[in-house]
Amino acid sequence: MTRRTRGEGRLDIVMAAGCLLLSAIALLAPRTTRNDLAQAVRRTVLAPVVRIESRAATIRAVVLSRDSVLQARGRHVSDTLAVRAIADENAILRRLMGLGARLQDGFVPAELLPTGNGDEFTLGLTAGRNVGVVPFLPVVTADGLLGMIESADATTSFAITWGHPDFAVSAMSADQRAFGIVKPHLGRGAERWLLEMRGVPFRARLDTGALIVSSGLGATYPRGIPIGTVMGELVTPEKWARTYLIKPAVLPDATGPVLVLLPSRAQRGVNGVWTTVLAADSAARALAAAGDSLAKAAALDELAARRAALDTVPVDSLGRPITPGVANPPVVPPGTTPSRPGAKPDSGRTPPAARVGPPPARVGPPPVGGRP
Repeated sequence: MTRRTRGEGRLDIVMAAGCLLLSAIALLAPRTTRNDLAQAVRRTVLAPVVRIESRAATIRAVVLSRDSVLQARGRHVSDTLAVRAIADENAILRRLMGLGARLQDGFVPAELLPTGNGDEFTLGLTAGRNVGVVPFLPVVTADGLLGMIESADATTSFAITWGHPDFAVSAMSADQRAFGIVKPHLGRGAERWLLEMRGVPFRARLDTGALIVSSGLGATYPRGIPIGTVMGELVTPEKWARTYLIKPAVLPDATGPVLVLLPSRAQRGVNGVWTTVLAADSAARALAAAGDSLAKAAALDELAARRAALDTVPVDSLGRPITPGVANPPVVPPGTTPSRPGAKPDSGRTPPAARVGPPPARVGPPPVGGRP
């Protein structure tokens, strides 16, 4: 064992001496000789190491290039999502401004606050009693009814949405043929986000897609706020009344800023506030179901432009656009003639064109020749 260790030590010494000798020869040799010797060593002894190093450098360059491409794609996707989110938020704000222009007054705008209690059917709002927000006031968006104020303090308030178990609203169809009570469906999974219209008289049948609005019965919700559309009839043990499944007009997850209707506005009603926009939507759906693709696309673009204009132009209580600095003409009752500026008031006589009956008889001798 000792001899073997001594032999290995002598071999190491010989190899070290040989390396030193070769180093000295390489240092003392001419430059061309050293270059030729180095190239020969690279081509023979160090050739596998050089190939491995070259391949590793190539793989590293490919990995770095792919990482840069993935990072660029990630930045592009994040920028696209940010732009889309900003565009969606701007669209919501424009529609809400259009709703405020049609309402004119009697409402309070509010932003949403995180509630932190895990209840997805309760919303916190940045409006309280300081601006007139009290319990039992309706909360609406540009699409329709969202919920009702449940409690309020000085600067904030809490509202329950239509999915809350305590929510209920008296509703009717847009054509006023059917009345009922709309409550949460309380189903499982995706059906939890639906509504039910209960107590509809058995003789009243609603078609799929029929619009359901608030009926105004009660002291909370004024008449005419969209609630949702009919999806179909539910089979229930009640044989004297019908129950319909309703798709909500407003989804809480896609809700941004909202409007709280004050008691003064609720008392005056909201007739015609959502009518123009809903009519444009129904016309757009009708055009989308018929006609060739080019005409359909052009018509939809025109309807979208009209809807954007309706959302930004304020109207008065009769639905007429309000132009700043220009007074609207007075309302003329049917069957009367509008008076011109500076004209004398009419004494109540009927104009000649409006007289009804045979012409008056001529008084006096007949004309010469017997001709009339």
